[in-house]
Amino acid sequence: MNEFIQTLSLGSSGPSIAIKDTIDIAGYPTTAASRALADTPPARRHAQVVERLLAAGWHIVGKTNMHELAFGMTGINDYTGTPQNPQDATRIPGGSSSGSAAAVGLKLADAALGTDTGGSIRGPAACCGVIGLKPTFGRVSRLGVAPRESTLDCVGPFARDMRMLAAAMLAITADFDANAAHAWQGPCKVGIVQADATADILAAVARAADTANCTAHTLQLTGLAAAFDAGLTVINAETSRAFGHLVAGGKIGADLDARLRAAANTTAAQVDAAEQVRRQFTAAIDHALDNADVLILPTLPALPITLEEARSGKSVIAMSSLIRPFNLSGHPALSLPLPVEGSPLKAGLQIVGRKGHDEQVCAIAARFEAALAA
Repeated sequence: MNEFIQTLSLGSSGPSIAIKDTIDIAGYPTTAASRALADTPPARRHAQVVERLLAAGWHIVGKTNMHELAFGMTGINDYTGTPQNPQDATRIPGGSSSGSAAAVGLKLADAALGTDTGGSIRGPAACCGVIGLKPTFGRVSRLGVAPRESTLDCVGPFARDMRMLAAAMLAITADFDANAAHAWQGPCKVGIVQADATADILAAVARAADTANCTAHTLQLTGLAAAFDAGLTVINAETSRAFGHLVAGGKIGADLDARLRAAANTTAAQVDAAEQVRRQFTAAIDHALDNADVLILPTLPALPITLEEARSGKSVIAMSSLIRPFNLSGHPALSLPLPVEGSPLKAGLQIVGRKGHDEQVCAIAARFEAALAA
């Protein structure tokens, strides 16, 4: 099945979990779903998150497919196959952690691990109707994860419910407080970030805050658009350093070839300017969180486009407009399935919290989950 790169069975009979193919599992090659890395030797040891999962009694059932080299938003992969969107098979599953989101949505695993450099957990989660968490940058170990160096990338879990997502975080994070991740009780104050998204999704975000009995105020997050552009600059520079050499081999997919060639033109001056934006935007989020427990906004500005539209060249860069900025800042951000009035598909409610307060983000997400299910 194309939801998985390779099925396998490691660990005990505990909860099942699938692992994105940028994360090392000893004895298996880490190919990042790319023909250019197909001959990569098997990993000699597990990534630290895999070691922790096995030590906690989890059962690893497979390595998941993905957008090639984790450098794309659609999840389409003509080399390894494109994972099926569990909400609508005609639509893109989202990238880059497409297989991880699809595996959870199709109930092939209780949970999955993905990576998020520019929205690559939250985007697929929103597309596929599951929960996905990008932890605080640096909270979860990246030892044994490709690319080796990144100032944006985070390992995080997917699940169908908050209970399982918190269990996965407990397994992969040394200091995660599971008790603090239980559903938030008492007053809850949220800041609704003004966002460029479809009217029905914006209405669904506001309705969710009301349904969860949260005190809400609307705010403009200074520098959101600039942070999106700066995030693109940083990811281009860092991905070019990590994978740019593969272009010469001629085995990269056409979309990746073009993106990597363009990324190679990123200048040091552009990166320096992006780093200045990073500092300013991080401060703006911290300031906004002085007056709110969390910030909420859509995960994606619209429902996922169809596979046919994507293959016909429809631009998807705006898909990451509301998620990429929080990679730049490093704040924890979670996508929760969000009912949209008049649509059989769920969108994503993005919940952003203070750095290091991943448990609080999970607790408030659990509150929204319970309210929206009622």
